[in-house]
Amino acid sequence: MTKTVKIEGMMCPHCEAHVRKALEALPGVAKADVSHTAGTAVLDCGDAPDAFAVRQAVEDAGYRFLAMD
Repeated sequence: MTKTVKIEGMMCPHCEAHVRKALEALPGVAKADVSHTAGTAVLDCGDAPDAFAVRQAVEDAGYRFLAMD
């Protein structure tokens, strides 16, 4: 299953790495493909990740969570 997270505030590859590390630390998230140019993170996960946990991880990393599809 994949989920797309829309994120605001990422400016560079360092930002991508910071968000990727935070999201891949969440239970059930096997991989996070993060793009600062698109403002997204595509999560590869077994089950739907907890939206609150995803939001918290993004915000704790210092960025703005906009939505998860």
